[in-house]
Amino acid sequence: MAAVLGIFEQAVLLALLRPETELGKQAYGRAILKEVELRIGHEVAAGAIYSTLDRLEAKGFVSSRLEQGSATRGGRRRRRYEVEASGIQALNQSNAAVERIWSGIRWPLKATN
Repeated sequence: MAAVLGIFEQAVLLALLRPETELGKQAYGRAILKEVELRIGHEVAAGAIYSTLDRLEAKGFVSSRLEQGSATRGGRRRRRYEVEASGIQALNQSNAAVERIWSGIRWPLKATN
């Protein structure tokens, strides 16, 4: 069994997969950052997104490519990320693990004291 992804890794991968966003299956770092912040409900350091993307790419869960710079970006190049099949598999395994962990527990939890 593969290692279960951490919550932040899941948030980053899922940001790339959300059909209702403009991200689609490919996105650049800043768009991913905004989507993750929206979903987790607080600000995130850009470095946390980029280091997570680097880690996910090293694991083979995402791939990236550098695009040519545009005039609107002053010629600066942009790196686009895409989820690989292994990333989808890791998300499925992580979700299944969470469902097993929560199995039989009524939600929301209530304090007993």
